[in-house]
Amino acid sequence: MRAQVLAHPAPIGERPLRLAERPLPEPGPGEVRVRVTACGCCRTDLHVVEGDLPLPRLPLVPGHQVVGTVDALGPGCRRLAVGERVGVPWLARTDGTCAACRRGEENLCADAAFTGWTVDGGYADACLADERFALRLPDGLDDTAAAPLLCAGVIGYRALRRAGVQPGERVVLFGFGASAHLAIQVLHHWGCEVVVCTRGERHRELARRMGAAWVGGAAELPGFSCDRAVVFAPAGELVPAALRAVRPGGVVSLAGIHMTPIPSFDYALLWGERTLRSVANMTRADAQEFMDLAAVAGVRARSESFPLEAANEALAALAADRVEGAAVLTVTP
Repeated sequence: MRAQVLAHPAPIGERPLRLAERPLPEPGPGEVRVRVTACGCCRTDLHVVEGDLPLPRLPLVPGHQVVGTVDALGPGCRRLAVGERVGVPWLARTDGTCAACRRGEENLCADAAFTGWTVDGGYADACLADERFALRLPDGLDDTAAAPLLCAGVIGYRALRRAGVQPGERVVLFGFGASAHLAIQVLHHWGCEVVVCTRGERHRELARRMGAAWVGGAAELPGFSCDRAVVFAPAGELVPAALRAVRPGGVVSLAGIHMTPIPSFDYALLWGERTLRSVANMTRADAQEFMDLAAVAGVRARSESFPLEAANEALAALAADRVEGAAVLTVTP
């Protein structure tokens, strides 16, 4: 099979991924093999290939928004069948026995594995997946539409839930990339008013087209307060701005896995029972709930497609904010 392999992390401009021929992997106990048809690219992939995240294993095949068809079952597999269409998300597996898992917080499992980071992912013709963590995809979402929902969409959905969003509330989003342009569709489905703070004019125009009630920069926020805020941009300096934007009792959730340092701020910004929450990974329930909601609510990613051979170019376009919405690798053997 073909695979885009990272041997050594490097700036994306140095084209750190190399297309290679690899043996087709054989599924072990409890694993299925997935023939990949599409794989979304996200900024976490960029952090992986550039070495912003520690890399516990190399060489590595990135990619954690994987869509494909099960074509082989390992010993003991009973849940899925050959021919089923599945999604393989960021959370690859957990130990199932630790305190976090027993509390139902598998996203906080200290012994978890992650697709495209600690195990090989979907920038390839095929990948392996733990049968328990592969998602059945709802009808109505084709492969290219489903792929960018598996991380950007799921994490955005979890960020909204962590912010405690209720139907009809006013919500401010900081940053308007792959996750936020999906989150705004969920918010509209819930009848919320959405305010968007983002820098680039291209992203601002997209937010206007997608029905944001107000669009501008963080320093220009109007005087009205919001019930909830979600910070999608990996910029720590936005955290005080988000706290200023929410009412007493409001919640700010931070959706990124990676963020620049948060500056010190006066306690008055947090006082009034405002809450600041991070978002760590995802659970299987998050993923299945969101994918099912996306099919019902018509949530769709705006995306640009790249062939598997152009994975470096796709990530470079993402890094330079040249992608409107999401970048998706289309994988055709």
